[in-house]
Amino acid sequence: MVRNINRDHTRFKSIVKGKIKKDLRKYISYPGLIGKKGKEIVSIPVPQIDIPNFRYNNRDVGGVGSGEGNAGTPIGIGQGEKGEGAGNQPGGHIPEVDISLDEFVKTIFEELELPRIEPKGKKKIIHEHHRYDSIAAVGPRSLIHFKRSYKEALKHSVGFDGKIDFKKQISLTGSRGITRFKDFKTIEEPESNAVIFYMMDYSGSMEDEQKEIVRTEAFWIDTWLRKQYSGVEVLYILHDAVAIEVGQHKFYNEKSGGGTIISSSYKLCNKIIDERFNPNEWNIYPFHFSDGDNFGEDNTACLNLLRNEVLPKVNQFCYGQVKSPYGSGAFYELLKPLSEENDRLVISKIEDREGIYDSIKEFLGKGK
Repeated sequence: MVRNINRDHTRFKSIVKGKIKKDLRKYISYPGLIGKKGKEIVSIPVPQIDIPNFRYNNRDVGGVGSGEGNAGTPIGIGQGEKGEGAGNQPGGHIPEVDISLDEFVKTIFEELELPRIEPKGKKKIIHEHHRYDSIAAVGPRSLIHFKRSYKEALKHSVGFDGKIDFKKQISLTGSRGITRFKDFKTIEEPESNAVIFYMMDYSGSMEDEQKEIVRTEAFWIDTWLRKQYSGVEVLYILHDAVAIEVGQHKFYNEKSGGGTIISSSYKLCNKIIDERFNPNEWNIYPFHFSDGDNFGEDNTACLNLLRNEVLPKVNQFCYGQVKSPYGSGAFYELLKPLSEENDRLVISKIEDREGIYDSIKEFLGKGK
């Protein structure tokens, strides 16, 4: 019976995994999955799957055709049907299956076929951990190694005739020098860490829908990079004509307004890298999202900053252009020649929520 249950559970998980792969674009672009049930669990709507459950037969209710009725009476109308006034019966809901975030992420990135990232450098913070791989003659009682202590006790129990009396009680702690303890050595390892910069245009042409697309894509980028590095720091920069460093909440909720000078965000990003994140010690990932509408005289400054200052210091710089009814979209075309010249610059157009899937694959597909 247990084997049958395990087999059925494995099959059910396989069905759910197949459902995720089939509707991958929808799930990646669906903001309701993000943090819906905490950081470790996500809920997957699966309308084509019957979730296993127990059903009990109500023996007091007759079968099909039981009871009296009149000619012409419609079949199957109950208290929950559409009619006048409020009903008192539950309606049909799409069932959901809870799976761990790790399992969900693994399924998604398997389907995206993203390569593992090769870290560019090691952050010079030493992480210490202890490895218990040796034996000592002294130590706390909590670290007694019973097997080794027993061996020592047996040695001390050997008689003059070379024999051991196993009927005699053997004490592990009765004689001095018998007890053995687990001992450790300290292992020092440099941590491989990364810093992510999220820069977003919050000028008047960036509306709530564009911000939601950025938020959703940033969530999946965060999730992937955290799987690659032992530690990830995240910084947020907003810009219109002026760039400012902000917290996560303000990044996604600040009201839009003002003109657009993109170079202000690149200058601030470059300044923070120089002051706080040595490129020889950090893996650096700036992501910039905009609708592509920039003050014309600023374009040359943007190209010079990227080519001469920012790109030489980072693993990869990603520019995502979110389609807006008000933005010109010209900045993407400006960056295109530079992206062909330098593979550290990756650019992507995000037409709508469906475009998040392709954008993530473009950004993370090189494994830098």
